Amino acid sequence: MVPLTSLILPILLSAVIVFVASSIIHMLLPFHKADIRRFPQEDDVLDALRRFNLPPGDYGAPMPASKPSWWARP
Repeated sequence: MVPLTSLILPILLSAVIVFVASSIIHMLLPFHKADIRRFPQEDDVLDALRRFNLPPGDYGAPMPASKPSWWARP
């Protein structure tokens, strides 16, 4: 039987490889492209939300009409 201490390096190396591969796959493949969509009548929704004085944070509105040029995929 192989002691666990001799397997630490292969375990860590495989974990790093899986993390990098899954990150690249997640960024390149369009599986989550339609997860965030534009609100119907977005201007009206934003006007209604402004009354609540929401704190700064990550919100899905306003949604840009197009992506910046650096975001374009080949």
